[in-house]
Amino acid sequence: MLGGYGYSSDAIRDRVREAAAGLGYRPNRLARGLITGRTQTIGVVAADIENAFYASAIRSVGDVARSHGFGVIVTNSDENLQLEREAVQLLMEKRVDGIIVSPADLNRPKHLLDAVAAGCPIVQIDRVARGLEADSVTVDNVGAARQCVERLIAAGHRRIGFLAELEIGYLGDVASFLKLVKKAPPEPHTLYPSWQRLLGYLGAHRGAGLAIEPRLIRRVGAYSVAAARATTHALLSGEQRPTALFTGDGTMSVGALEAITALGFAIPADLSLICFDDLDWMKFVRPGITAASQPVHEMGRAAAELILSRINGDTAPVHRIVLPASLTERRSVEPPAEPAA
Repeated sequence: MLGGYGYSSDAIRDRVREAAAGLGYRPNRLARGLITGRTQTIGVVAADIENAFYASAIRSVGDVARSHGFGVIVTNSDENLQLEREAVQLLMEKRVDGIIVSPADLNRPKHLLDAVAAGCPIVQIDRVARGLEADSVTVDNVGAARQCVERLIAAGHRRIGFLAELEIGYLGDVASFLKLVKKAPPEPHTLYPSWQRLLGYLGAHRGAGLAIEPRLIRRVGAYSVAAARATTHALLSGEQRPTALFTGDGTMSVGALEAITALGFAIPADLSLICFDDLDWMKFVRPGITAASQPVHEMGRAAAELILSRINGDTAPVHRIVLPASLTERRSVEPPAEPAA
């Protein structure tokens, strides 16, 4: 009766609801789901819940879900495939009506394929697993990265460093990737975001007729501030150091700025800097950091709307939503101190 099903007179229904309200009764969604087949819950598997990107996206998912009477169960994979499998299994056992996930491994999505086969709608956010016919919401990483590097080139820079985790490689290492791109560029959606951003870096150089210096491309190999700091320190301490640096995500940016500060370099007098991901602190540090801003809240809203649509019976072909990023200009870019050759 309280769940909106069963038969009773209006008078009895009103009296029961009044008594339930007085007792502070809350319906058990899991028990209701056994009858209706729905629990009114959405599961979210974030790659790194401490990352500002995922925190903001989850906030928007929650806002949309709540406005439609749904609750959200959030889990964290910590970029670990086994933890992601366990999280998906847990959410399935909790009988969530759909799952939003940022796949930790684009090549091994069997657990996600199994979830879809079991009738659980899946929406991917930020990344797209190969062979998984499920909706996705991503950003145009290639276009945004290219715009960032083009901005540095337009300022006169010719030695531009690129710092990214590039943790799981398309062919295992940067050198192999560079050879592949020359021969037959891969489809961006088959790559992890950091490799997509490397594609944008390469595209900007190619468009400007500039040769690629592989030594300026630094693979950190992990989502780690400490590793990013050490890698940046090595890059900026060598001969023919870059006059500008482009960082591939927020974690890389924090490590890079720590190294730049430790080395005593001034931004932008000694080194111009553009970061991918516009974090709050970038507005307040002096001189202010130019950054590519991802539409994170819009991505979260879109993912939530897609999953709700699928839960409500949408059988349309797979949706691939790719949103543009924007370049937020501040004061971290100026022409290099040394004239370009």
